[in-house]
Amino acid sequence: MNSTTPLAVGEHPHIRIAEGLDLDCGVHLAPVDVAYSTYGTLSARRDNAILICHAFTGDQYVAEQHPLTGKPGWWSAMVGPGKPIDTDRFFVICSNVLGGCMGTTGPRSVRTDAEGDGQELWGTAFPPITIRDMVRAQYKLVRALGIEKLFAVIGGSMGGMQVLEWAVTYPHMMLAAMPIATAPFHSAQNIAFNEVGRQAIIADPDWLTGRYWQAGVVPARGLAVARMMAHITYLSEEALTRKFGRRVRQGPQGTGPAGPVSLFGDIFEVESYLRYQGSSFVRRFDANSYLTITRAMDWFDIAADHDGEMRAAFIGTPVRFCVVSFSSDWLFPTSSARVLLRALNQAAANVSFVEIETDKGHDAFLLEEPGFERTVRGFLCGVAEHAGLG
Repeated sequence: MNSTTPLAVGEHPHIRIAEGLDLDCGVHLAPVDVAYSTYGTLSARRDNAILICHAFTGDQYVAEQHPLTGKPGWWSAMVGPGKPIDTDRFFVICSNVLGGCMGTTGPRSVRTDAEGDGQELWGTAFPPITIRDMVRAQYKLVRALGIEKLFAVIGGSMGGMQVLEWAVTYPHMMLAAMPIATAPFHSAQNIAFNEVGRQAIIADPDWLTGRYWQAGVVPARGLAVARMMAHITYLSEEALTRKFGRRVRQGPQGTGPAGPVSLFGDIFEVESYLRYQGSSFVRRFDANSYLTITRAMDWFDIAADHDGEMRAAFIGTPVRFCVVSFSSDWLFPTSSARVLLRALNQAAANVSFVEIETDKGHDAFLLEEPGFERTVRGFLCGVAEHAGLG
């Protein structure tokens, strides 16, 4: 399958929400397909389900080989038998977000009617969505699986935004929430980074006003640049220095340290790494989904519906929270986590907070980090003991 071929929903396990969803923008979207993966076994009492919410460029393939890239699941280190999110004990669910491009209804989906008929892709006609809209679709999935209450909702980055929205919109549907490397609203700096990425895509000659598939092309250069720029924000200066420093690529002898100097070729190893990240991303992600999802992140603000009073969103919540941040994360810094923590404390919520010391940056939650693994395992075990889950 090449990068210009839409992914058919039938290629991914999914449910169809025939009645659709009422979106925050006022549009009724129907029908809606939600693609998902599950791991472990749902208990007889249906009380051991954990919903994992994926980050911006993630998908539902948490702990299995990815069907497009062939790589291990993005959280295989955390999810599985005996791992911190133990599938011998918990039933784990993860769905592709609304607006995504791995089987859930989004810009890359065929625009169908209630009878399932349709030929044209949504493209830029797909309605603007919010994080809350994503959570509404997940709620429909959870209920369709016969689950009345989740043991926990866990997620990092944009996944953490979804966790917070779950806690605000459906607080009685969950025992525990673990928002990781996230914030209760998107900062002006992060909105600015997203806008640069969107403009890179729109400026690509192959974007063709968002109808690129009709010409059998994708705005590959713009999407790759957007990914390269975003990926820099996921790392820290220390991580980049440790991994690449100022090392140059080996090449034929010439006038430069790695051969003939070129303005446009790879000179430093970090350049080659970013170009690889960009090119590999283009093969699995849709440009219009990139625009749709980044905009949803930009609009996210837990306090917006509470007259700017963030604590009001959590007053009376029965949810047990564990907020996690990473010391070198400058995309969602610990200061943002403390804003959330302050609001939860003011609302008298049951909350714990852990800052993990690491130099790996924002992506630390996706990498091997023993302190983080202990935190996740310890929190889930504590909630299970409190709830009497065997």
